Amino acid sequence: MARDPGNLLVTGGCGFVGSAFIRYCFQVPEFRGHLVNVDKLTEAGNPENVRGFVDSARYHFIQGDILDADLLLELCDRHAIDTLVHFAAETHVDRSIHDPEAFIETNVLGTGRLLGVLKARPKLFLHHVSTDEVFGALGAEGQFHEHSAYRPRSPYAATKAAADHLVRAYGITFGCRFCISHSCNNYGPYQLPEKLVPMVITRLLEGLPLPIYGDGLQRRDWIHVDDHARAIWLLLQHATEGESYMVGARTERTNQALISQLTELVAETSGRPLGDLRALWRHVQDRPGHDRRYAVDCSKLESELGFKPQIELGHGLRETVRWYREHSAWVEAMRSPGHTAFLEQNYGGRLDAGLPGGKD
Repeated sequence: MARDPGNLLVTGGCGFVGSAFIRYCFQVPEFRGHLVNVDKLTEAGNPENVRGFVDSARYHFIQGDILDADLLLELCDRHAIDTLVHFAAETHVDRSIHDPEAFIETNVLGTGRLLGVLKARPKLFLHHVSTDEVFGALGAEGQFHEHSAYRPRSPYAATKAAADHLVRAYGITFGCRFCISHSCNNYGPYQLPEKLVPMVITRLLEGLPLPIYGDGLQRRDWIHVDDHARAIWLLLQHATEGESYMVGARTERTNQALISQLTELVAETSGRPLGDLRALWRHVQDRPGHDRRYAVDCSKLESELGFKPQIELGHGLRETVRWYREHSAWVEAMRSPGHTAFLEQNYGGRLDAGLPGGKD
């Protein structure tokens, strides 16, 4: 049965993927309602990521924590929310190794509080944005699918797996309405500089050494964040309630191949010698528990909803390189400790130090 999303409450809408979804919503004519963006504004979030892309009469930004269930309930009632889209999460794998408790708090307890809102307002529909990392690592062959066993191998993946289980349990126990999506790796504009694609681009542009984990032969599927946003919008309209869907682009690459392609694009667009840029590569010790390969079978999304990525990887990477070249001030602002002061000055309230959003 098709749904017509009216008024949306988006958690974590100032992060990388959440802001892309908000920008997309205000581009599609079938979205005619209001959108409430609740974001804690850690250093991962930047309200500037949606500036100029929204209808100010229908867009409402609230600095808030998803652990504050009373706030979420009040916003749902005040704005007649019918659909929740849950992006808010701590997602950086390396940081989850050093500080797993922050991930438990946001990814598990935060999702639990949001589900309490869903239980209290049973007409609400929740789309929970998850990751392919909950399924662990693949061998040389095969793909993850909607019935793959959960085998998380990092604190980040384990907390996202716990959140998925909570969502399903609330659906079975309390009749909450939901669907879940598991995305492959994302890339595109507004991604934090410490993530793989923007890190490669910015360090090469700045002539800085580029660390590459291990032999660089880890394999990932890559989807442009705008295609991911489009997939989520389709799922809000047409996903079968209680089901999960894989979101991928069928563009599997080794990290080494991706880095090589980005290096060539930086050389081409900046005029810097390719050999000089390749000389910046540095293979470093691999991180603990680094999964060797992920790949998702997105046949269900393709067959049921007719989804097909619109942004070819080579074109998307080229445009991403161009975006980071043209937005060096944004990059520096997101790197700077002064980013927190900027948020406090412009958006008010106490800001706790946070962790980046968007997968590596």
